[in-house]
Amino acid sequence: MTWRVLALPPLPEQALRNLLGPLGERVGVSVPASRDRAAMLAALPEAEIVVGDWSGALALDAEAVRAAPRLAFVQQPSVGVDGHDLDALAAAGVPLANTAGVSAVAVAEWCLAAALALSRRLLDADAAVRAGGWPQLDLGPRELYGSRVGIVGFGPIGEACARVFDGYGCEVSYWTRRPREVPYAYRELDDLVATSDVLVLVIALSEETRGLVDPLRMPAGSLLVNAARGGVVDQTALVSALNSGHLGGAALDVFEAEPLPPGDPLRDSPRVLLSPHVAGVTPQSTGRLIRCVLDNLEAALDGRPVANVVNGVGSVIHRRTGHP
Repeated sequence: MTWRVLALPPLPEQALRNLLGPLGERVGVSVPASRDRAAMLAALPEAEIVVGDWSGALALDAEAVRAAPRLAFVQQPSVGVDGHDLDALAAAGVPLANTAGVSAVAVAEWCLAAALALSRRLLDADAAVRAGGWPQLDLGPRELYGSRVGIVGFGPIGEACARVFDGYGCEVSYWTRRPREVPYAYRELDDLVATSDVLVLVIALSEETRGLVDPLRMPAGSLLVNAARGGVVDQTALVSALNSGHLGGAALDVFEAEPLPPGDPLRDSPRVLLSPHVAGVTPQSTGRLIRCVLDNLEAALDGRPVANVVNGVGSVIHRRTGHP
């Protein structure tokens, strides 16, 4: 009997079927009648496997979990699992897996490129020359080489960031909730924030990490690079630190509200490099993501352990007739 898969990504149904390839012969794929919560809830009662929505528009909260008595597995096609109620899924015995590591190289490259752009003031130089200026003596770029780089979060992305900044000649330190056996210095968070010339954020957003970093506690003139989630930094405090000149600059790929709303003060700050949540999006990382999702779906169908379960539930998927 085929497994019933509900696919939530914002792609046409035929495109999703094409991506499944030979696995499509082993599953019955459906999509919500429309891209809204009501349609998702209406489709959940028959779903046995859910492939999540990377855009964040549709997520499985406690009500959605209750609406899915046959649900046996959730595969999120992204590293972040924002919006999903991990506790509700765990209580129902439903493993949720992400695609940890697939975008590590892409995000690390973006963080290095962003730090270089801020340090060398590339955007300011470009704008000045386009406007007819020639600020050769007063632009004030500085070298990134030799800078103290602090990395907040040390999963696959944090480790990839450490490698590229270390390879560039920076002095790398890190903080994470569970220190690792790695060749980089571990610092307590307050110390790391207060002593880093460049602070790179690549930690998952949770209630524990919301508002984790206070930019006003960073050294004067330092740079903030956020490729984590907008909520990890208090955005109001960030705007204040930028406008006061306390921070030398910030590169932001993520925001509290996405897309960045019209009139948001970050749009008007000349010290900010803005990016549309694209740090991890490359053809190479997309290929790795698709492969990771397909490998996990195949493992689930075969009764083999799936990879990257993040909510503490066993990794072997068992078909069910309904929740107790």
